[in-house]
Amino acid sequence: MIRFFNEDSPYKLPQKQATRQWLKQQAEAEGFHVGDLNYIFCSDEHVLQVNRDHLQHDYYTDIITFDQSEEDDLIEGDIFISVDRVADNASQLGVKPITEMRRVLAHGLLHLCGYGDKSPEEERAMRIREDEWLTKLAL
Repeated sequence: MIRFFNEDSPYKLPQKQATRQWLKQQAEAEGFHVGDLNYIFCSDEHVLQVNRDHLQHDYYTDIITFDQSEEDDLIEGDIFISVDRVADNASQLGVKPITEMRRVLAHGLLHLCGYGDKSPEEERAMRIREDEWLTKLAL
């Protein structure tokens, strides 16, 4: 089950049920089933603290994904999203904040499907997949 939580942000994701269905369908298209998957919307400061505490990184980021899957074809985990970073990125990219949020939602799930973004090649593959997923969103 895909759940959405707020840690220290009042962010309200529009069309939650349709978004859940979209994410589930895309994961299934990648060959995975979704178990317990939690998206946690929070502030820059909260994500920074998670980054420091769990990854020993001292920088802001828009998303941190923790894979808690124990089976090869089952996705479970926690995905922390900085609503502040997403809004800032949307502004810099000239896209609507909801469009950037949906890209980030997909990004986290793609990580759990095995996609990386550390090298330029991985990042390109991730972007292509995000774009493909977004074209299949019927909201």
